[in-house]
Amino acid sequence: MPHIRKPREGSLAFYPRKKAFRIYPSLDTYPESEKVMPLVFAGYKVGMCHVMAVDNKKTSPSFGQTIAVPVTVLEIPPLHVIGVRFYKKTKNGYKVFTEIYAKELPKHLERKVKIKSNYSEEKIEEISKNLDKIEKVRLIVATQPKKTGIGKKTPEVFEIEVGGKDVKAKFEYAISKLGKELSVEEVFKEGEIVDVIAVTKGKGTQGPVKRFGIKIQGRKAKEKRRHVGSLGQERPGKVRWTVPMAGQTGFQTRTEINKRIIKIGNGEEINPKGGFKRYGLVRGSYLLIEGSVPGSKKRLILIRKAIRSKGPHILPYQIKSLVR
Repeated sequence: MPHIRKPREGSLAFYPRKKAFRIYPSLDTYPESEKVMPLVFAGYKVGMCHVMAVDNKKTSPSFGQTIAVPVTVLEIPPLHVIGVRFYKKTKNGYKVFTEIYAKELPKHLERKVKIKSNYSEEKIEEISKNLDKIEKVRLIVATQPKKTGIGKKTPEVFEIEVGGKDVKAKFEYAISKLGKELSVEEVFKEGEIVDVIAVTKGKGTQGPVKRFGIKIQGRKAKEKRRHVGSLGQERPGKVRWTVPMAGQTGFQTRTEINKRIIKIGNGEEINPKGGFKRYGLVRGSYLLIEGSVPGSKKRLILIRKAIRSKGPHILPYQIKSLVR
């Protein structure tokens, strides 16, 4: 009988499958932008529902008809700009040149990290004289979960990059925002295509069937059925990394590109009676993103300007009603 060759079973997909460093992601890659503005915002995942909308895409089979569009609800409280960090370019990559923190820092920030203000007019003047050494400008922001319905007080602290070509314009914008709040309307608009970055649901240690989707052995297999058929060849005497094995599943940083913002709202009209299951009531601004978003409820989700955007940044639907 001739030897049958076929592709391996299961998917290696993302590798290595490691646990995320923290429960909310960090970003190193940003799109290029001509306009001076923040390139990232953040919000807490509330859950999913769908909207009834008229399809305005002329190439769609359902053009002109009312369709159901699945959406993910994110609660988007304003971010508090607590500092500005400046980067210089070296032969070993970008390194921190200097940073400045707001004159008055929020009290709830002490729950997360201890930071002392170093604000002074002399510090700002010193930075402005060294703009020729600066390549990147990033805002250090803190979330305000106390303004949401999740019942949390400890904020998350992270950096978001300021887009633009002129370093001086980015410096002036960042200093003008120091110590103030940043709202989602300043970063995104309805119909815009964005990327979503989040840490997925953690599932603990799982076997190769659930972890990689390998085939379950036949009923006449010896001893086990939910295991890989072969660990590899006899020589060299080692198990290669490509062999599906049991291990950590989930709780990994994932990026989903080209999601569309369906609506940006402000108010409690989105709340169902009694609040969202396993979340509660949305108390401030909210955002509807078409389709699903990685991560569990109450988890912080980062929304970035699309890095590989395709198609126009317009809303292809006319929303009629929201179904919770």
